[in-house]
Amino acid sequence: MAPQSTQDTSLSGIFFGIVKRDVRLAWSQGGTGTMALSFFLIAVTLFPFGVGPEPQILARIAPGVIWVVALLACLISLDRLYQADFEDGSLDDLALSPLGLTGVAAAKILAHWVSTVLPLVVISPVLGMLMNLPDGAYGTLLISLLVGTPALSLIGSMGAALTVSVRRGGVLLSLLVLPLYVPTLIFAVGAVDATAGLVDPTQPLALLGAASLLALVIGPFVSAQALRLSLE
Repeated sequence: MAPQSTQDTSLSGIFFGIVKRDVRLAWSQGGTGTMALSFFLIAVTLFPFGVGPEPQILARIAPGVIWVVALLACLISLDRLYQADFEDGSLDDLALSPLGLTGVAAAKILAHWVSTVLPLVVISPVLGMLMNLPDGAYGTLLISLLVGTPALSLIGSMGAALTVSVRRGGVLLSLLVLPLYVPTLIFAVGAVDATAGLVDPTQPLALLGAASLLALVIGPFVSAQALRLSLE
């Protein structure tokens, strides 16, 4: 039993070591976390200037604007998810670790969500106020972001892994990932719109949760297989 316990501790140490390292790098100077949050704040803030200050118009488009901009902020941070480790050879070392490529992918997905997506979730109520989001919809917006945004990181990881060996693969990554983001976007915005219209949002939230669970089941494994092909 003792060797098994030691191995489990070692695996968890490697896993959370990768998570901590990637979170720290994301918030270093010029990191993807800072870039994504800045893009999210600036893009949403510009919408009232572009469409006008009418409260009814802003309230109507608020859920879609916040979710679409959050999606794009997540997207622009994906091309560096595996790229830096691939270029400096660290990914080869991680692939040979006891954690395996599936565990490495899971750790990097978690780090991406914590460092890049979670700050967007935290700041979203403030931007909801700016966009005149109806009072009763704030809770549903937060729930939809917490339930749905893991799918963004999981699906994005598959695209990032597939394009890791492609020079300047950002455009290809966008073409691969954006169509897969559409169901998550539809269910999330539908849930917030339902609450704003005084309709029960349970069904779209359940579908949103199902989409994230499906992405959780396949995301790390598909990412690992794609990374393995790139390293061969």
